[in-house]
Amino acid sequence: MKVLIIEDEPIAANRLIDLLKKYDEKIEVSAKIASVKKTVKWFNENTEPDLVFMDIQLADGLSFDIFEQVKINCPIIFTTAYDEYAIKAFKVNSVDYLLKPIDFNELAYSIEKYKTNFNVKTDNASIQYSHIEEVINKLTNKYKDRFVVKVGVHIKPIETLNIVYFYSLEKATYIHTNDNRNYVIDFSLEQIEKLVDPKMFFRINRKYIININAINDIVSFSKSRMKIKLQDSDVEDFIVSREKVNKFKNWLG
Repeated sequence: MKVLIIEDEPIAANRLIDLLKKYDEKIEVSAKIASVKKTVKWFNENTEPDLVFMDIQLADGLSFDIFEQVKINCPIIFTTAYDEYAIKAFKVNSVDYLLKPIDFNELAYSIEKYKTNFNVKTDNASIQYSHIEEVINKLTNKYKDRFVVKVGVHIKPIETLNIVYFYSLEKATYIHTNDNRNYVIDFSLEQIEKLVDPKMFFRINRKYIININAINDIVSFSKSRMKIKLQDSDVEDFIVSREKVNKFKNWLG
């Protein structure tokens, strides 16, 4: 069986490959793609795989954008970090969902479901565009509940509620959690701004995105700026840049 993986988080993509090989060593991964643009190009230049694993949020947009640019006739299993109640809405349709971090038993169930319901030699494997549109429209109103990080050789999910702030340092992006730990993640701050709930998180300057629930104190600072103290943080002060002060006040309130 040939599969295509469309996933912009390298750690998540590699974990999926490991789980697929655990399920069946004969599974062939045709490609690992991280963006809408490259996915469209791949389908235009290659024979379709037997099965596609596709993340909802990609590096340059939503995976739904792919279907507007290229016809896909093979079955798709979506991978996502959204809540289970939203995922159940798609269980009744011709494609399945896997919740991140992906569980091996769930993966095996989805593949068995694919084998039972799809015969690649028939026309029944074509994806119903209207079904995909309906479900993705529901899901895109939600925000990321967790981020997957790598700790040594281990994969660990970090609940968004437990994140005190996101920050950039030396061209990398990190999570700082409420147990005073830091983890590198495969997102830029610009991408994170779109993935997290704006009611909970605010980008105070070029370097930091903070959690409103972690704020301990706010004081006025020089040049019309504001200084913030956060709980569970080794950083002494977080400065709200002057151009963001008004938006920050509105966000608080």
